[in-house]
Amino acid sequence: MCFCGATTGRGFVMLIPENQREFAVDIVEKLRNAGFEAYWAGGCVRDRLLGRVPKDYDVATGAVPDEIRQLFGRRRTLAIGAAFGVIHVLGPKGAGQVEVATFRRDAAYSDGRHPDNVTFSSPEEDAARRDFTVNGLFYDPIADEVIDFVGGRDDLQNGILRAIGRPCERFAEDKLRLLRAVRFSATLGFSIEAETLEAVCKMAAEITVVSPERIAMEMREMLTSSARAEAVRLLGCTGLADAILPEFTTGEPILTVINRLEVPGFPLALAAVLCGLVDTAAARQVCNRWRLSNKETDRVCWLIGHFDALDGACSMRWSALQPIVVAEGIEDLLALREAALPGCPEAAHCRAILKRPPEVLDPPPLLTGDDLHEIGVPQGPQYRLLLNRVRAAQLDEEIHSRDEALKLVDLLIMES
Repeated sequence: MCFCGATTGRGFVMLIPENQREFAVDIVEKLRNAGFEAYWAGGCVRDRLLGRVPKDYDVATGAVPDEIRQLFGRRRTLAIGAAFGVIHVLGPKGAGQVEVATFRRDAAYSDGRHPDNVTFSSPEEDAARRDFTVNGLFYDPIADEVIDFVGGRDDLQNGILRAIGRPCERFAEDKLRLLRAVRFSATLGFSIEAETLEAVCKMAAEITVVSPERIAMEMREMLTSSARAEAVRLLGCTGLADAILPEFTTGEPILTVINRLEVPGFPLALAAVLCGLVDTAAARQVCNRWRLSNKETDRVCWLIGHFDALDGACSMRWSALQPIVVAEGIEDLLALREAALPGCPEAAHCRAILKRPPEVLDPPPLLTGDDLHEIGVPQGPQYRLLLNRVRAAQLDEEIHSRDEALKLVDLLIMES
């Protein structure tokens, strides 16, 4: 059985694909029984036809938001997107939630991201407003029938990513689609149709109207996928990288490094893209530009700042190497080194060290700040200096007890 997880306001929820699918079928059945037209829509149809397990399900229907909420109950529905005809229906345990949207026709997109207003319409018009033909398919799970108004099924079979209608118009409506074109092309392994690709390249600079958070979401999807190298290559050749990551310089060495990573988290993958191109300060600027979390930002910067710190690790004093080896990001750092420098002895040396028992790898310190306070050392910057010197002597086995540590402190104070 395949499982996947999702986060909600209540925390991490385990989703069970079989439960998700069954719930999505139940929603269609209930809408049909109430007299409404209803189909699965978008990515779940695409993934099903490609033999993939959908991450989630969307339903398109002739029912309007108030009718959807009345049918499924207000306690089981969320009206977050009701202005655009979207209602989220909450499922039973393991089923997650399904986005149920009324068939609609969009008005103009003044902000380059969202329609100014929507008009409820027909399945044909609803399909025509979507981004790419492979995402514009409907599926009837009751009759096991695909409904295709946009030629998406042929494009799926031929491995082509094609904008619905005129590409420049589709991208002008929602500039995020420029990045989505790259992501879908890379992750699906599809070629971008010529006119669609031309529009992406022509309009690449306009991606900056999209919020940093949404750009980061797309980059997160791309860089953590198995097709991350192809995604980065496409970002470079379309000009999108110039707009959202001007620090990046495409080239085979970088593509090779990120391709060698095995199932990386986003901070590791981003560090692999930036490593060798920027320093820690510039890396932080990138993370701040995309408004990444403090945790992600700190990890990216730590990896870039410590990439060279393992040079000569095989002969390094333990007191110098140990703080790096016990750091939270060590596994990512070793993975980055191994991807950039295959067969490097430093990574193998550190992995061998990591097999040591915890009490050997990171023994409790012999002294703390309270100990220094007890013996009358005035509080101030010297606390950290003294504790660091004592810790280094402990790790290098120059001292072995609290008494020896205190004697060392006395000596250090006398010498200062």
